[in-house]
Amino acid sequence: MAAAYVERLRDLLAPTITALPSGVTVDIKHFFSGAAAYANDRICISLSLVGLAMKLPEDGRAKLMALGAYPLRYFPKAPIKKHYVILPDGMAGDPDRLGFWARQSIDHVLTLPAPVRNKK
Repeated sequence: MAAAYVERLRDLLAPTITALPSGVTVDIKHFFSGAAAYANDRICISLSLVGLAMKLPEDGRAKLMALGAYPLRYFPKAPIKKHYVILPDGMAGDPDRLGFWARQSIDHVLTLPAPVRNKK
């Protein structure tokens, strides 16, 4: 089942990924029972049973929530992932709007510190 999410997310993000500047890479990997996109090793977008979610700065989340997005919660009693919103219905089918927000998410995570790798 996760393979289908990986393929779907890859298809959704293909136009955005091909237009990124040199030095920015996006990898799409299995993520729990869904898929996630990582921009230069920073997670930014996920696709799972609960929907297509993006990590965005506060103003971006507020704009999307005004359009019908809602906070990401993977399970009913799980904590809300406060930096993520699930995109409104239909947005994944609009390549221009999806591309705009995907790029906002990618650009946002690139401003965050790189993940720390455990040294063994």
